[in-house]
Amino acid sequence: MSLDVQPPEPPELQETDPNEYDDAEIVGDTDYKRTELEEFLKAGAWEEAFTEWAESSDMDQQEFQIVTDLGLIQRFDFFWDSFAERVGYHAPGLPEDWKERELHPDLDSWGTVSAINAGLTELGQITCDVLKNEYIDWETEYEAPDDLPDFD
Repeated sequence: MSLDVQPPEPPELQETDPNEYDDAEIVGDTDYKRTELEEFLKAGAWEEAFTEWAESSDMDQQEFQIVTDLGLIQRFDFFWDSFAERVGYHAPGLPEDWKERELHPDLDSWGTVSAINAGLTELGQITCDVLKNEYIDWETEYEAPDDLPDFD
């Protein structure tokens, strides 16, 4: 399947501690390099990742319109995880109480909610891959803790 939409503007990354997310745990350096990542997104990484994602996305036009209407794209977060030398991300999603909260008039089934949440997760991962493989050329200097045993 394919989603025929123009790439939206890339998200503006906020200074958030990734450890506050339920799906991330970052150890070590707290220089998340958001400024650099945001520059890469604006320089073409976002458009490239979005286009790649849209070509194989299972999300349909109506589901993407819900994403757009709710401003979910702007709630993405990308950050550098120096310990793992990878780009980490937090994808926005629709909450379990979507029905009670009446988030959007076209949001009418768990299937739609699942498709949106899965699609945004896939977009986040593809964006991380594009950033890491095609834009990032820095390496993290690993400094071992002083209390490691000496295995001579």
